[in-house]
Amino acid sequence: MKNALRIAAWISVFFIFSTISVSAQLNQAKPQILEEIGVDEKLGDTIPLDLKFANSEGDSVRLGDLIEEGKPVLLNPLYYECPTLCILVLDAVYKVVEQLAWSPGDDYTIISFSIDPEEGPEVATQNKASYLRSLDRPRADEGWHFLTGNEEEIKQLTDAIGFRYKYDEQTGEYVHLASIMMLSPEGVITRYLYGATFKEFDLRNALYEAAEGNIGSAMDKVIMYCFTYDPSSQSYVPVAMNIMKLGGLATVIILGIFLGIFWRRERRSTQSSKSITENE
Repeated sequence: MKNALRIAAWISVFFIFSTISVSAQLNQAKPQILEEIGVDEKLGDTIPLDLKFANSEGDSVRLGDLIEEGKPVLLNPLYYECPTLCILVLDAVYKVVEQLAWSPGDDYTIISFSIDPEEGPEVATQNKASYLRSLDRPRADEGWHFLTGNEEEIKQLTDAIGFRYKYDEQTGEYVHLASIMMLSPEGVITRYLYGATFKEFDLRNALYEAAEGNIGSAMDKVIMYCFTYDPSSQSYVPVAMNIMKLGGLATVIILGIFLGIFWRRERRSTQSSKSITENE
């Protein structure tokens, strides 16, 4: 009887752990559609500047014509009627633009484009009006573009930036990662930033990199010199060596100023002593 109870107990334990194991494996398995989305970074590649999209007024525009000389570009793939993620990313871009001292239209360009070929200029117009209405930047209307396009053009641009997305038949939504890209004034991909929120400091660094140091004040240039992008943390981190170099330079400058002041005082003191001696 005891042996039978032991066997029954071991069988029960076996089935419990087997069930837990199978359940864990099922929970860890990703849906197939999630395996097909992502971002393949293509740093250093140039986007096809001859692609044509429709702007919020419905006019056909060439991508290259939206990029102004000397100004970096924030590229924002989305679709306007996305119920969740795209809205979060667009809101995040808006919020960080508000925080930046630099302004779209004056210092850089933003290009938000839809990955849904069914969306047209009307929805782009609505979104542009909604976001720019409360953005207190005089030239934002000229520097933030809301685009729509056909399937072929969209595919070429998303392939060029490595942005993989998938239409989910069950939900009727496009599945993709939350990400934005920085482009140089020549259309070269220089940086990717991820997430549904963006730090002002990270975006400022990324735009500065994309512009090759041609925007920002002298203080901005000093700050950017002390930081570099860390792929593992997906953010900008201090560069100890550069900070030490600047610290050493600052020390030399301060010492030079101190010695200059000391030398001038000594010189004046010597001249005063000579004058007194001559008068006597």
